[in-house]
Amino acid sequence: MKPLALAVLLAISLPATRPIAAEIPDRPEKLRFPKLAYDPPNPADYRVPLKSGPIAYVVPDRTLPLVTVTVLVRTGAYLDPRGREGIADFAGHLLVRGGTQSRKAEELEERLAFLAAGLSSAVGEESGTVTLNLLSKDLPEGLALLREVLSAPRFQADKLELYRQQTLQSLQQRNDDSSSIHAREVESLAYGTDFWAARQLTGSSIASIAVEDLRAFHRKWFHPANFTVAVSGDFDRGAIVPKLEALFADWPFAGEKPPAIPTDTRMAQPGVYLVNKDVNQGRVSVLLPGLKRDDPDYLAVRVMNDILGGGGFTSRIMNRVRSDEGLAYGASSQFGGGTSFARPFAAGFETKSRTVAYASRIVLDEIQRIAAAPVTDEELNTTKRSLVDSFPDTFSTKGRVAGQFANDEFTGRFEKDPAFWQKLRGRVEAIDKDEVQRVARKYLHPERAVIVVVGQRDEILKGHPDHPAKLGELSGGKVTELPLRDPVTLEPLPSDPPKR
Repeated sequence: MKPLALAVLLAISLPATRPIAAEIPDRPEKLRFPKLAYDPPNPADYRVPLKSGPIAYVVPDRTLPLVTVTVLVRTGAYLDPRGREGIADFAGHLLVRGGTQSRKAEELEERLAFLAAGLSSAVGEESGTVTLNLLSKDLPEGLALLREVLSAPRFQADKLELYRQQTLQSLQQRNDDSSSIHAREVESLAYGTDFWAARQLTGSSIASIAVEDLRAFHRKWFHPANFTVAVSGDFDRGAIVPKLEALFADWPFAGEKPPAIPTDTRMAQPGVYLVNKDVNQGRVSVLLPGLKRDDPDYLAVRVMNDILGGGGFTSRIMNRVRSDEGLAYGASSQFGGGTSFARPFAAGFETKSRTVAYASRIVLDEIQRIAAAPVTDEELNTTKRSLVDSFPDTFSTKGRVAGQFANDEFTGRFEKDPAFWQKLRGRVEAIDKDEVQRVARKYLHPERAVIVVVGQRDEILKGHPDHPAKLGELSGGKVTELPLRDPVTLEPLPSDPPKR
């Protein structure tokens, strides 16, 4: 009976499967999918102006018994006095790790471990963050700890000394890898040596930081008028809002409103800037002046850059430098609009010393080509589909919803363009080939490029025998050698003369 039953089963099932099999395309590119239907969340549905000062974005999420609270703070390294670089970083690091008024650092760490809670803090270039993550049943105690960290940090002296020594050790290693050398020279050349974002920590600046400096920094900037809050997790909105009000109520000090972030960047003169470093590969960035995130051209620039070098293996720079010529494992470009000041266009790669000039010329050629002729329909469609179809990932979790909307509030996007996310896909879809070429012509001028190179100077200057390209022929024909700097003091180190 078993063979007979099997035969009957096959007779019944096979005819039903044939039409389905016939509908399966023979090539992946022939697959067709229904149009994505997705409406982004509305920030107004989650926005709560607290009576105690901050704006909070409150997003319930019952999937796990966890709550995350993130406090964004209007502060940053731009507030460090010249010569005292590091105060903001140290204050941000030690806010949580240096104890509180009622608990030593070790006691706070032990209590957080007992609660299986995460509490972290940092201050970056343009903002600070303090984040609490814990089980929802422990939220009252967690909020009490967060309140004490925000309002009454201890900045324990031994923790300050420990972080000072750790930071000094990291400074001593700044020349060990070409990436850190390259990064600091890029910032200096892109923004100007006097611009705050180009200033670097030194041994003397971190040696001067005292507990009193950290307390003064904290009391100036860490108060509710400078806070924006993102809250997501296992709670009822009606129950969490009073807790947030209490978290920030009756603050023990007034604080100050921070000044506007300086925006007076000044890019270096066009040319090649070379730092001699004995490494296996030359590290290169091609820089051009950029734009801010709220510039009307920003979305078109983003589409254009995705085609040029930001789109991975579908981008032109990657295809030319890696796939066609085999000169690098990866090559790309970025054109991220700054929130406070214009961030530069930067195309970068690593390649053998002898092919640095040739690969740089290819990148400049691609920059020129995208401005000289329209992109193809396929390139434009691929990029637009990538941006539009990946859009829902921005809000894929409740935590991301709260975090994105809080960041928009913090950076001013919500105030300037409250329907930004609702309109984004339509704005991207409206960008055509003419618009891509227009912004390429407006922003991409290879003759104005600042090319930053770190690597073996003598080998790089030789060029490659099979590729007649020389650094001295690029971007105005001027090569300026920059000194390698002492990793701790940043004073110039003696340089060996070029070999003839």
